Amino acid sequence: MKTNTAYQEKSKEELLALLAEKDSHITQQSQQIDTLSELLRIYRHRQFGNKSEIIPAEQLGIFNEAELPKNAAAIIEADEEIHIVAHTRKKSPGRKALPADLPREQHIHDLPEEEKICACGKELTHIKDETCEQLEIIPAKVYVIQHVRKKYACKHCEETIKTAVMPAQPIPRSIASPGLLSHVLVSKFQDHLPLHRQEQMLRRIGIDIPRATLCLWVIRSASLFEPMMRLMHKNILAYDIAYSDETTAQVLKDPNKGVKSKKYMWLFAGGAPDKFCFYYRYHYSRSHDVALEFFTGYKGYIHCDGFPGYDTLAAKSADIKLSGCMYHVRRKFVEIIKTFQAKEGVAHDVVKYIAKLAKIEEEIKKLNYTERFDIRIEKAKPVLDELHAYLIAVYPRVLPKSPLGQAVSYTLNQWPKLITYLSDGRLENNNNRSERAIKPFVIGRKGWMFSDSVAGAEAGAIIFSLVETCKYHEVEPYDWFRYALQQLPLCQSDAEVESLMPFNIDKALLHR
Repeated sequence: MKTNTAYQEKSKEELLALLAEKDSHITQQSQQIDTLSELLRIYRHRQFGNKSEIIPAEQLGIFNEAELPKNAAAIIEADEEIHIVAHTRKKSPGRKALPADLPREQHIHDLPEEEKICACGKELTHIKDETCEQLEIIPAKVYVIQHVRKKYACKHCEETIKTAVMPAQPIPRSIASPGLLSHVLVSKFQDHLPLHRQEQMLRRIGIDIPRATLCLWVIRSASLFEPMMRLMHKNILAYDIAYSDETTAQVLKDPNKGVKSKKYMWLFAGGAPDKFCFYYRYHYSRSHDVALEFFTGYKGYIHCDGFPGYDTLAAKSADIKLSGCMYHVRRKFVEIIKTFQAKEGVAHDVVKYIAKLAKIEEEIKKLNYTERFDIRIEKAKPVLDELHAYLIAVYPRVLPKSPLGQAVSYTLNQWPKLITYLSDGRLENNNNRSERAIKPFVIGRKGWMFSDSVAGAEAGAIIFSLVETCKYHEVEPYDWFRYALQQLPLCQSDAEVESLMPFNIDKALLHR
């Protein structure tokens, strides 16, 4: 029997080394397969799964992380979910009453005369009325405003002719009144109704206004509000707490980038509580230079997510401090729980820690800033310290490229920003305010899909800014746009423009 000469030439140590190398290679491939399988499940869940972040109470365990260190006593009291009272829907026991200020039209229903006689022969007596109400709606009332300018002449010398001056209009020589412009703006940027559908709706009532004209009206109207945007920018920079976020926007004719390239709608927010405002800005880039340009000269805190561009912004300006978002962290761990249906483990533990922090924030949200600061140091800081120690202990035991490893690594990298809110009672531990403000743009984007030009995207940014600012200060956007479009052509100074801002306006003026 012949032996293999190749292996005869190798020593026992060489063969063992070769086997160890192959085992290591197999282990690496196995880990890579597991990581890619986990990522595939997450991507499939993002595409086809439920988008809600609510975690089911009962779940099947797919992988076991029980061997990883955890401090159960510190998190046993935490709720499974984050419940925020302000966003909890309360079911009313019955139908809501119709608004008392709506006009009423009575339809009286009476018995026929022959039925007003009783079987005993006597006439029935009216004792009371039973009233029920229905809500009626009539399609939009459309009418034409005729501006009649009186003209006078001197019959004696026949040299003087005078004509009454036409009041300044939002768009000179246009058929669009402030009310119609307001309707178009609010329909698109608050109700997310694309202009081509508005064109069809107008045509149904006999008015033919091409979509191109509606687009021009939007752009021309937005240009009137540019002085307000400059004042809003100054207002945000003047206060030491701000917010920032960004999302993608599709613009077809941007000379800086092709049609298929991603462009961005940035959102900046801030200002004193009584003058808080939202400022959208379109830009073809996601570079930190956009935020750096906006926050030139700013001194204070910026609430933001984990986008590295904000770190670069803070590195270039010593006066800026970043405050991170704990709910961005939570989202990463919730995604793991929902994708792998885990009953327990690191992801569950982190979510419980964050739920405990959220419960503290819910309890103190109505307190003043000094009281918030003191309670956070007393109650929230120990929870954060425990969470940080827990993640540091877990980190060496998870695969760096796995979804869990990436979530843990992200949290540890963001940690200095996540604890910034402990330094000032006015700060929040999340960036939800700007997330909620940018959501209307995301919803609208699904309807109208893209902007044709940069001018259209910039006009949309201006109108979105004003709509969201109106909503924040509980001002009806349509009423405000209608009044502002009447008054802006008459303004001669920044002070007059500033008096029209949604947070400065006298609401009684909007209903005249």
